[in-house]
Amino acid sequence: MGGFAESVRERVRAARAAVEAARAADDAYALAVAEDELDDALRIARAVGVDPDRGSGDDASRGGAPE
Repeated sequence: MGGFAESVRERVRAARAAVEAARAADDAYALAVAEDELDDALRIARAVGVDPDRGSGDDASRGGAPE
């Protein structure tokens, strides 16, 4: 699942960056949209068993499930 897992993580990273950019711009609408995207990305990550905060690499070597 390596490529898919990294795609999920990238979606989460992009959504987090969008949330921060919207906050910095003090843009309430953009913030609401970005937070919804982040919620969706995190929901998908949980649903497929991807840790969005882990970088690429082999989870099995750390005692976790391989992705």
